[in-house]
Parts: sequence; C-alpha cells; structure tokens
Amino acid sequence: MKPYSDTDLLNLLNELESDNAERKESFSDGDKARQAICAFANDLPNHNKPGVLFVGAKDNGMPSNLSITDKLLLDLSAMKTDGNILPPPVMTVEKRTLNGTEIAVVTVMPSDMPPVRYKGRIWVRVGPRRGIANEQDERILVEKRRYKNKPFDHYPVADAALEDLSRVIFEHEYLPVAVAPDILEANNRSYEEKLASCGMIISPADTTPTVMGVLTVGKNPQDIIFGAYIQFLRINGTELSDEVIDDLVIGGAIPSMLRMVKEKLNAHNFQAVNMKDAAKHKIEPTYPLHAVLQILYNAVQHRTYEYVNAPIHLYWYNDRIEIRSPGGPFGNVTPENFGEPSVVGYRNPGIGSVLKTLGFIQSFGRGIEIARRELERNGNPPLEFKVNESSVLCIIRKRG
Repeated sequence: MKPYSDTDLLNLLNELESDNAERKESFSDGDKARQAICAFANDLPNHNKPGVLFVGAKDNGMPSNLSITDKLLLDLSAMKTDGNILPPPVMTVEKRTLNGTEIAVVTVMPSDMPPVRYKGRIWVRVGPRRGIANEQDERILVEKRRYKNKPFDHYPVADAALEDLSRVIFEHEYLPVAVAPDILEANNRSYEEKLASCGMIISPADTTPTVMGVLTVGKNPQDIIFGAYIQFLRINGTELSDEVIDDLVIGGAIPSMLRMVKEKLNAHNFQAVNMKDAAKHKIEPTYPLHAVLQILYNAVQHRTYEYVNAPIHLYWYNDRIEIRSPGGPFGNVTPENFGEPSVVGYRNPGIGSVLKTLGFIQSFGRGIEIARRELERNGNPPLEFKVNESSVLCIIRKRG
C-alpha cells in the first residue's frame, strides 16, 4: 500500500467522522493509543487502507502544539514491540509537518491475521466509535483471516483434526492468559469459535488445526510436525564426538516443551560462590539461565517449520552451549545484519504471540540484547553467531 501524502493526511485529520483516523492531543494515555492501533489493525469495515493515529492534534483536527521530540517518537514506536498488541501490528511512526505544524503520525496497516488483541481484548472502529468487538464482530474478523496471505504458522495442517488439539491445555492454560477475564466471563462463544479466534483452527466451519494450533495445544505435535522438538545433549568434552553423558528428545506442546528444557538446563547449570567480597558474596552460575532461555525462545519463534524435519539442537559442551535452529534469517534480517537491535523479521508471528501470551517473552525483538546483557553481567564472553541461509547457530561461552 502506498504511504499517505501530506494532502491525504490533511484530509484524514480534518475528516472528523472518519473511521480511518483518530487524534490525540498528547501521548499521556498510552492505553487509548494502543486501543486505536489495535482497532486500525483489525480494520473491521474492511477498508484495506491504513489507519492513522495523529498525536499532537485536538479532536477538531487543530494542532495542540505538542513538542514532537525524539523521545516521543521512540515511545510511540515501542508500542509495536512491547508485546501488548498481539499479533504485533505493522506500523510506522514519523514526524510530519501539516499546515505548518509538526505532528506525530502513526500509520497502522490492516492485519493479515485478525483478530488483533490489546491486553486480551479485541478493539474495533466503525465511524467515530471505538469499542470492544462483540461476538459478530469477532466472527467477521476470523472470516477475514481466511482470505489473507498468511505466514506459515497460520497455515492449515491437512493431516490434523480437531481431536488432535487438547481442550484441557487450550481452555485451562492458554485461554485464561490470552483473553481478558471480563471477556471470558461474558463469553457465549463455542469451543470452535474460541479456537478460531485465537488462530488455533481455520474457522468454526473449517476446524482444521493450524500449525500454531498444533504446536501450542496439540496432544502430540511431533506426530504431525515431525521436526518440532528440541534435541538436548550434554557432552563431556569440547567435540561432538566426545562422550555424551545426558541426552533427551524434548517434545510436546510449546508450553510443556519449554518448561522441560528449563528443568534440564537447571539440572546442569552448576553455580559457584564468588568470595571476592566476603561481606557480600554472591552465587554465580556457569551460564545465566535467562540468557540461554532467551536464545532458545528466539530459536523456537524464528526457526522454520516448513519442509524441514530437523529439530532445534541444544548441545552443552564443557566450554560452551550451542543452540542451532533450522532456517536462516527471514525478512529484513540477513546474515550480515543478524543480531542488530534495530533489525527484526517475524517468520512465525503467531508463535511469537503464543510465547508472549504464555509469559516466556516480555516483548519482541529484544531477546538477543537481553541475552547479551545477562552474559556480560555474569562475566561470560560475548555471544557468537554463525548464520547462513539454512541455519542459525548461537554459541554461548562458559564464564571464565
């Protein structure tokens, strides 16, 4: 879609009844700004045009004389990746001069994967109204998703059936954290409608599970998506040919798989007491667990599940941990810019939403930076990456 020209933006700014624009005098209320972004991403009226949030404009379109600083633009940009709007919106933030006055312009593209939620609630906009979607609104959004070009984790799995999904995991583990409590309490939707709304099946009428559904709430995901597991090896040496003292194929749905990995890592992560400061000695692990998990979550989110039966390899040597995921960089990420903080690409945005919803990650695009910080604090050498078009290898060196 073409970006809006200054003339287009002025027309939207002054068209007070438009359902493609909203105005805020300031960014003092982040909740309402995020609600607006969520509503534009859902595009309930099906305009197939970007929605615009103007920050620095009054309700009547007149400027509020807000100072458009770099900090304001950064704060607005952070709404894309802070993990509160799921799936993450496609949006741009820029400073534009309209009628001689600077205004912050947030342009939001219609989502390919509606419904989009903000803190577990689906926000929509029709005309000047912004509100929480009702059941019919939600059904319309689910049906829209069927006709979009979807990423692979939203594809149907032809060999899977509704019976392959665990209702217990979905209703008792996933749904309570994915949907706001008041929405759940007033929810008259069927089991199939709930699954479809969360992207676990195609639609209430077509209950074929999606890749995301099988991986998140499947009873036996690896029977259907063969490479979707983690191969753990603890090697007593520094070479792959050295003695293996512990090995485990870690499978199951994503929540249980990642919990099992954490337990296995804890079992091998010896800790030492630093007595340099006798008054305040501290316990230092060989590897900061949070750093290792961030890299592993990154691998689960960004690996390829398509046409590949290879698992994620987590190999623990005496001097390092190696995490290798199948599939090279995706989107804007290349072997040359891999790991740069400002460069992100979402191969599996649905899986990313699942990890955020279940609390494994707190925001998007920050896992590698968090791991780097934790390693530095613990005294480990810097992260190393070996990236090519078919795989990503991360090497975490032992603390000296």
